[in-house]
Amino acid sequence: MEKNFKRTLITTALPYANGPVHIGHLAGVYVPADIYARYLRLNGRDVVMIGGSDEHGVPITIRARREGITPQDVVDRYHKLIKDSFEGLGISFDIYSRTTSDIHSETASEFFRHLYDNGQFVEKTSEQFYDEAGGRFLTDRDIVGECPYCHAEGAYGDQCEKCGSSLSPTDLINPRSAETGATPVLRETSHWYLPLDRWQGALEKWILEGHKEWRTNVYGQCKSWLDLGLQPRAVTRDLDWGIPVPVEGADGKVLYVWFDAPIGYISNTRELLPDTWETYWKDPETRIINFIGKDNIVFHCIIFPAMLMAYGDGYQLPDNVPANEFLNLEGDKISTSRNWAIWLHEYLADFPGKQDVLRYVLTANAPETKDNDFTWRDFQARNNSELVAILGNFVNRAMVLTHKYFDGIVPQRGALEEADVRAFEDIRKAVVDETAALEGFHFRDALKYAMEIARIGNRYLQETEPWKMAKTDMARTATILNTSVQICATLAVAFEPFLPFMAGKLLAMLGQGKITWDMAGREDLVEAGRRLGQPELLFEKIEDDAIQAQLDRLERIKKENQTKNWKPEPVVAETSFDDFMKLDIRVGTVLECEKVKKSDKLLKFRIDDGMGGRTILSGIAKYYNPEDLVGRQVCFIANFPPRKMMGQESQGMILSAVNADGSLTVVSPSADATPGAKVG
Repeated sequence: MEKNFKRTLITTALPYANGPVHIGHLAGVYVPADIYARYLRLNGRDVVMIGGSDEHGVPITIRARREGITPQDVVDRYHKLIKDSFEGLGISFDIYSRTTSDIHSETASEFFRHLYDNGQFVEKTSEQFYDEAGGRFLTDRDIVGECPYCHAEGAYGDQCEKCGSSLSPTDLINPRSAETGATPVLRETSHWYLPLDRWQGALEKWILEGHKEWRTNVYGQCKSWLDLGLQPRAVTRDLDWGIPVPVEGADGKVLYVWFDAPIGYISNTRELLPDTWETYWKDPETRIINFIGKDNIVFHCIIFPAMLMAYGDGYQLPDNVPANEFLNLEGDKISTSRNWAIWLHEYLADFPGKQDVLRYVLTANAPETKDNDFTWRDFQARNNSELVAILGNFVNRAMVLTHKYFDGIVPQRGALEEADVRAFEDIRKAVVDETAALEGFHFRDALKYAMEIARIGNRYLQETEPWKMAKTDMARTATILNTSVQICATLAVAFEPFLPFMAGKLLAMLGQGKITWDMAGREDLVEAGRRLGQPELLFEKIEDDAIQAQLDRLERIKKENQTKNWKPEPVVAETSFDDFMKLDIRVGTVLECEKVKKSDKLLKFRIDDGMGGRTILSGIAKYYNPEDLVGRQVCFIANFPPRKMMGQESQGMILSAVNADGSLTVVSPSADATPGAKVG
């Protein structure tokens, strides 16, 4: 940091309370924010981490209508689920509140009214889609239709989830109301807009000149918006769920969620610190850090800062906005609508006691500079080969050997030899590198340096071999194991921001109380004579069956999505009955079936066709075991000319249907037919 601040305010993007949180949310926002907050606390710095649920907006009303319940029912359910899930993963919010609280409604209303009274809005009339069947104006997410780019059905009025294109409702082909299916009409409506263009110069000076140290993805996206020229943006909507616009003549209008939600950071701080909250928002000695995903960059770097500038009264702007890119899942974009996600509450139930494993993998694979991919096989490999085999292995060896040779009492250390000195020097360098990485929001690199300390510990034990030394020199053995215990204590400090559950367990084994960051790398963290707790495994191997269960679940979801979204192919051009009659379709019984050698696709059938039999080759080997088809009746085209395939002659074509998931089903008669019977 270039400036020494007295305190730090950390804010985390507010998740929509219309569903659970998934690993994309965690990797993008909450795990990195928690790492940084825990690191600052270990340094004794004044830090407050603010979080909460975003409980207004269209996604909540859509779910409520779909389930036939009220929006309040929806947010009550998911706010609790999200809050409990965060606690289960050890996300250490100082407060996790909600935007349906009274204090938030009061704060957001006052914020709007202050800007309104000071002439910071412009009122504009525009045309917006209206659902006459439902009797209401439609938001972008209330409108679906055909994407004008990829022509996928079901594209939303703001985005096509299939091709990712940003859209406006008027871009859609054949738009319709998602609720009633009616074709919407355009009607005039008036709203208040925040004229972002007024703050163009101030934002350019603040970002482009003042924060070139920001991540390139953040700085670049901000520059792109500023280069295009900022335009006024609506701050109100025609909805029946949200904070009512607090001015006369605004019946039926609420604060737009993007205006409402970031004020939640302020209201949640007020709720936590009713007497001192302004210190964290208006004192220049406070450093504000916004942790967000890349889809929220413009809101936190352009729109919310413009709101704070418009308000005045000393509101400070964020010093950094370390936004991550997106995390994909098994090579596919995470999607809540397609259920293609790993939900935090389900993970905690499926992998009890393994919170730190998820935290570790999401940090080690964090999408800090580009989109990254989460795979269950990588999750398993990192747990087994890194957490178990490196970190857990060193701690377990150090603790077990101390119990074996010194009855669990930390032995008195003698003079340090070259191996001991070198180990401490290497560890202190790793701590310095980890500290610099944490200060610069490079959490993936910081985790590597923490793991390097465990690698140093393993190398130290292999070099010094205390199990051999104990046969001839117990004094030297005592020094080696005292050093190993000190390394364990440093590991507890170095990993606490990343793996708090492991760190707590290790500290309990060491009998160590409160820790601070400056303890890391010291040679005297655990005094000689202290009795250690019984050794416990910090991590356990994750077996193949647990991973396969997760992969099977994703495969089921993929097939469900394919089936749900499947539509028959368009009917081909009309043909004549006479042309159809040229096809000789027959029923046959499968006498023999086997795979064709050197082919992954072909099966070889011997068919009883009622005419002496024939051989047919068919590319369905991926979908059937040959033995399952023997004795089954199939339909085949009998009058195709023979064709050579993989050096063998095929005397016809077996008919099959392509299913929604891409698989093939052999066409068979519903009841046994005489081999050779003609289909017509």
